[in-house]
Amino acid sequence: MLLAPALSVSAVLFTLGVAGVLLRRNAIVIFMCVELMLNAVNLTFVALAQQLGVAGQLFVLFVMAVAAAEAAVGLAIILAIYRHRHTVNLQNINLLKG
Repeated sequence: MLLAPALSVSAVLFTLGVAGVLLRRNAIVIFMCVELMLNAVNLTFVALAQQLGVAGQLFVLFVMAVAAAEAAVGLAIILAIYRHRHTVNLQNINLLKG
């Protein structure tokens, strides 16, 4: 199996995720872009596991566990901020200023 197609798709997904994190102002969109970057890394690990062995698949399981925990905590934080500020726009959220 050729690695180039899987790695190129992974690179495109990761680039889209980074662009979304840097350019967007909505907390939920930024959160989804971080998840997109994690999935791009997972695709890279699986593609490399085809060539190098099962260790890449073990890394995928670890990344998925971290992503699930991050999703639960991140969504809870976003919901708590929305309840207090009634917005998820990051420019309107100044939690440290009181």
